[in-house]
Amino acid sequence: MRDHRRRRRPAALLVATALAFGTAACGSGSGGAGSDDPNTLEVWTRSNPDSAATYDRVFAAFTKKTGIKIDYQPVINFDQQLQSRASTKDLPDVMINDTALMGSYQSQGLLKPIDPASVAGGDQITDKSWSSTVGIDGKHYGIPYSRQAQTLMIRTDWLRKLGLKAPTTWQEMLSVAKAFATRDPDGDGKADTYGIVAPGSAQNGYAAWWGASFLWQGGAEIIKPDGKGRYRPAMDSAAAVNAVSWMKDNLFCGDNGVVQPGALTAVTSTATNFQDGNAGMYMTGPYNITTFDGTLGKDKYEVVPAPAGPAGGDVLADGENVYLGAKTGKDEQELALAAFLVSPEGQKIAMTSVDGHQPVVRIPVNSTLDAAKVRDDTRWGVVQKAYEDASQQFPNAPDFAPIKQDTADALNSIFTYCGGDVRSQLGELNDTLAGDLKDQDLLT
Repeated sequence: MRDHRRRRRPAALLVATALAFGTAACGSGSGGAGSDDPNTLEVWTRSNPDSAATYDRVFAAFTKKTGIKIDYQPVINFDQQLQSRASTKDLPDVMINDTALMGSYQSQGLLKPIDPASVAGGDQITDKSWSSTVGIDGKHYGIPYSRQAQTLMIRTDWLRKLGLKAPTTWQEMLSVAKAFATRDPDGDGKADTYGIVAPGSAQNGYAAWWGASFLWQGGAEIIKPDGKGRYRPAMDSAAAVNAVSWMKDNLFCGDNGVVQPGALTAVTSTATNFQDGNAGMYMTGPYNITTFDGTLGKDKYEVVPAPAGPAGGDVLADGENVYLGAKTGKDEQELALAAFLVSPEGQKIAMTSVDGHQPVVRIPVNSTLDAAKVRDDTRWGVVQKAYEDASQQFPNAPDFAPIKQDTADALNSIFTYCGGDVRSQLGELNDTLAGDLKDQDLLT
């Protein structure tokens, strides 16, 4: 059994880093093209050229409407670039990035607190979405922008050929997965199909990201809040042991063979078996719909709710927030941009594809919009209902990155070494998570 505890940054270094970023946040800025012009906002997103083209349309519409100019910077190595800018006392005015990063950014002093009432149209955002922007101190440090929830993508042509239905429970899912793996659903006479795609690598926390839905469906939690701003590790619970044991025994170990080869070293960019046509199910986010439509064809698969486990059908939800850099001088312009981004007009532009470019809003945070109607695609209604009625998010107030990574390391090891004792392995993980929380002074 390998040691799951990761090397921890000394507390003094954490404090020094936070102080340095906090000081940087107070600077007037000199490096950004928009920093000296009160009517220009420097805006960063974590984007490749495809999604950046959609943001270009969004910001052009905002400028046309308000006259406020946008110096737009699509950044791929976002965190590295952000820390570099913080060290030179020049943060971007506005950033759009993952919800899960809020705790890390806020703890480093990079973000400006936000009063939801100050955002025009903020009352059209649900309490559930707003809750993911609350920091340890109870203040909001982001504005919800886009949300998504995992659903099950499944080959309907394979179901029809084998006389099966889309599964609604874990046991039904396992039966369908075995049939996909053993009954030649593609009809080529070869044993070359697999039941379920699993990006189970420990790299970047993928095993925890993919496995979280199964944990929640089994009634488990990774960390549990005490209601007073602190947390305790919870991966030694009976529910966690049962859920992880089910995943290990039925998906990864034994003779079932229901996950794709190399699942335990696969990340999302390499777990392409569903779109390649040799795996029948994939629990994943809706951003893959466009890809799968272009590779498989939308007539060959469908989007259905996740099969329920013993505790229900909750799946992982995540998304992006609008963050305001912790510097002063442009509050009015920043709030104007935030209001446009969450408005029906701004959300619709970001949800639609022009010239094949990837939309950047998946499920709208504006509660007046219906994703299925905006996109004229009922599959997005399945995703929206999953987010609204059957989803959970990783806790965003703590810096969840080390917690997710340590959980992924442990799960990957458990699924790799099939002879280990799950209860004792999760006990070791629980000790590691306690250390993660203690490092952040959040252990109850």
